[in-house]
This record gives sequence, C-alpha cells and structure tokens, in this order.
Amino acid sequence: MADSTPLSEALTYLASRREEHVEEVRDFLTIPSISALSAHKSDVARAAQWLKDRLVKAGFVDARVDATPGNPIVRASSGHRAGLPTILVYGHYDVQPVDPLESWAHPPFSPTVENNILYARGSSDDKGQVFMQLIAAEAWQKTGQLPVNLKFIFEGEEEIGSVHLEQYVLDHQEDLKADLAVISDTPMYQDGYPAVCYGLRGLTSLEIAVQGPYQDLHSGVYGGAVQNPAHALARLIASLHHADGRVAVEGFYDEVDPLAPEERKAFAALPFDEEAYRSELRVPALHGEPGYTVLERIWARPTLEVNGLWSGFLGEGQKTIVPASAHAKITCRLVPHQNPNHVLDAIESHLRSHLPPGVTLAVTRGEGAPGSITPIDHPAVKAAEEAIERIYHSPASYIRMGGSIPVVVGFQEILHMPTLLLGFALPNENFHAPNEHFHLENFYRGAETVAVLWEKLGAGHV
Repeated sequence: MADSTPLSEALTYLASRREEHVEEVRDFLTIPSISALSAHKSDVARAAQWLKDRLVKAGFVDARVDATPGNPIVRASSGHRAGLPTILVYGHYDVQPVDPLESWAHPPFSPTVENNILYARGSSDDKGQVFMQLIAAEAWQKTGQLPVNLKFIFEGEEEIGSVHLEQYVLDHQEDLKADLAVISDTPMYQDGYPAVCYGLRGLTSLEIAVQGPYQDLHSGVYGGAVQNPAHALARLIASLHHADGRVAVEGFYDEVDPLAPEERKAFAALPFDEEAYRSELRVPALHGEPGYTVLERIWARPTLEVNGLWSGFLGEGQKTIVPASAHAKITCRLVPHQNPNHVLDAIESHLRSHLPPGVTLAVTRGEGAPGSITPIDHPAVKAAEEAIERIYHSPASYIRMGGSIPVVVGFQEILHMPTLLLGFALPNENFHAPNEHFHLENFYRGAETVAVLWEKLGAGHV
C-alpha cells in the first residue's frame, strides 16, 4: 500500500510540480532587483510585489508589502494555531549588481537552464532559495495543514547592509515573535555534503590615523629630524600580531570559547585538501594562528585584519617628502561571546601603548556586531539533520561560516531566538560574481528538505 502520510503528500506535490516551479522562479529572476543601484528602485519594488502575490497564491492570504524609508519588506503568516511552534522564515529578494556584464555566458536577467543548472543573477543568492522556502510551505498548504505556525519576512536591502531592517524588527517585535528563525541563505559544504550551519562570526571595525608634522615636509630638509608617520604606522601594524600569526593584543582572546572536541572532530571529518586550497589561492604558503586547522581558523577563531593602508605621495614618479599623516582601516572577525566593544577597547589600548614617539594617534570606531551560535545539540539542529538524511540519504555536515549575517544578530538580540541556517547553494555557484547559478537538483531537494523540516519541528523539535 502506498505511503499516504501528510508529509508524503506534500513531497509528492513538490515532485509533481518541478517544471512549473522552475518556470515560476525564472519569472522571479527576470526582475533586476539590484538594491545598490538607484536606477533599479522600481524593479526592487516590483520584485517585492511579485513575491507578495506569489505568497497569496501559496495560501498566505495576509501577505503584504510594508514600506520602509528604503526598499519594502514583504511579510506573510499562516495564522496561529495553539500548541504548535512558530517559525520565522527570513530571506532577501534583492540582488547584487552584474558587472562585468561581458563576463556572463548568459544575460543575467534572462534565466537560462543548461545541464540542469539555472543561470541568473539571484538564482542562488537568494531568490532561488527564497522561492524554495515558499514552495515548501505551499506544498503543505495545498495538501493539508502546516505542522508549524509560519511567519515570513523577506527584505530588499540585504545586499546593501540591511539598512532599515533592524528598525523594522524593533518596531514589529510582537508581530515577528517566534520560537526559531530559519534562513536559507548559506551554502552547503560542497556538492554531496548538505550542511547545517550553526555558527557565524561577528564583525567590528576601526580606522586609525597617525599624525606627525602639520603638513608634508621636504625629506632633504627635515628627514631624520622628525618621526615619519608612515614608519610609525608600520611599527604599530606589525605590533598587532606575533610572527606565527597569533594576535598580540592583550585581552583579545579573553572571551573566546575553546572549540569543543566534538566540533573539531566534525570539522576534521569533512573532506578538505589544504594543498589544493593553497594552490587555488596562488599563495606560496598558508599562514594563521598555530594549533588550529584551516577550517577551524576561518570558521571558529577570531581574526584581526588590516583592510587598507595609505600615506604620503602615491602618484607617478618621486616626491621626496616626510608625510604629515598615515592611515589604516582594520576589521576583526569575532567568534560568539566576544564583545565588540571589549575587543575595540583592547586594540585601542594596545595601539596607544605601542605608539612611537613624535606622533599622535586618532582612533575612529566603526559598527560592531557579535558572532552567533546555535548549539549542535539544539533540537532544531537535530530536526534539520533528520530532514537532510530523509531527502539526501546522507548524514548532515556541521559547519560554521567565517562571514556575518546581520539579521541573525538582530534576531538574537532583539527577538531573543536562535537561528537555524539551512542553505542549499554550493560554494562555487558564483554568488556576487558573473555566471551565478543554482543546481536544480539542490533546488528540488532543498524544497523537499525544508518541507520535512516543518514536520520535524512541528513534532516538538524546537
């Protein structure tokens, strides 16, 4: 006798409509919703309306487009049924610019399927994955009842820093309250390794200015009599790290949690070729904090990086001066539980205590956001693992990501809820680059995995 459970009916619904769903997502991808370019503001609004209309078609009749001082936010919900967990689904419908256009094999907003791969700007980041979330919910709506309460929030400014999202979340806390947030805007580890991402690094930044004489000076007249700010800056920058790559700032590691043995074991189990990684980057050797593997360094250890340095004359030829000032931009990737302000305090204290004589120092602090983590043993992580195994017939990989997703911090600090990161793009699908694409097999399986996830979460895995 054929399996006729509510879940199997939802999965059958998805399987029977694959061609229809591909045509629909292609229609979505034709809209050039580039948030960074003001000329496309009306296209961003059009994409928001498209998404709202498609949510209504999926059975979310309360779907709406909310204005913000920037681009609109699309909201919808399934309504509330007592006794069921509430899940907040986040994604973004804006996309990156397409430059350089001549590097695209297919026009970026003329979605093309070739060898079961969908090529278009936004296909994997994040329109394709947003639509995947939507049809997973629709499958339950059309074949029965959702096993969870769902709320959707899709923004149009993620690619420009989610400028107005935090204020929107602050203003709508009651509406957005949920037990768990789910985001599909991350990659799998690699092809064949679907992954649960359970941790993100945070970020903080500062800019420093070393000031010497009141103006650039003739090096033949004044050289040797005054401190050169460029030299002083070089000494300051060099003092920030030990030769082996460990950060030399006192207190920098004070709030860093040690990696748990099970995490190190999970990372070590992933296929990773350090020599291939080095070769791909075209560097003579890898370098970093001793005692940690490459994956541990980029996912679960903090960093301090110089992003830019400038001083003096940079034009063609020579200009023999002692420059008046020198500047640097610095950012730190932070791991969970590191306080951005504490880290900046430690760095500023270090810089001032190591400042060479004859110059002054100005420090300008930038924005900061902490890292985030959902424990591996959290019930929602286990639900995702079971959903992956059901659809991919392989165990889930557990990964962290070295980058930051600002909305996760907002959900953590404002709404006080954990976030499950469950994405199905592949790391080499060229998001933010020419020829962005999404393997349709993962588009189909991703939607099915999310549909299973709703059942697992509804069974008490939150």
